[in-house]
Amino acid sequence: MVSQKQMVLDYMREFGSITPMDAFRDLGITRLAAVVCRLRREGHDIHTEREHGKNRYGQPTRYARYSFGKDEKDED
Repeated sequence: MVSQKQMVLDYMREFGSITPMDAFRDLGITRLAAVVCRLRREGHDIHTEREHGKNRYGQPTRYARYSFGKDEKDED
């Protein structure tokens, strides 16, 4: 069984970034921020960008998009 950390790393390598909705829909991960926190503690360079959108009721919402920072990209 692949760990959640490995699934997130693989997803970001394949698609370039991940949001909480991506993690839930595609990977079944409900606490993406916790996984990203563990990856950062292990030394991964992960960048956070705040994005704005609307929920299903048209109300404004914010969410995070995680991607590799420059240092992580250079390691591949």
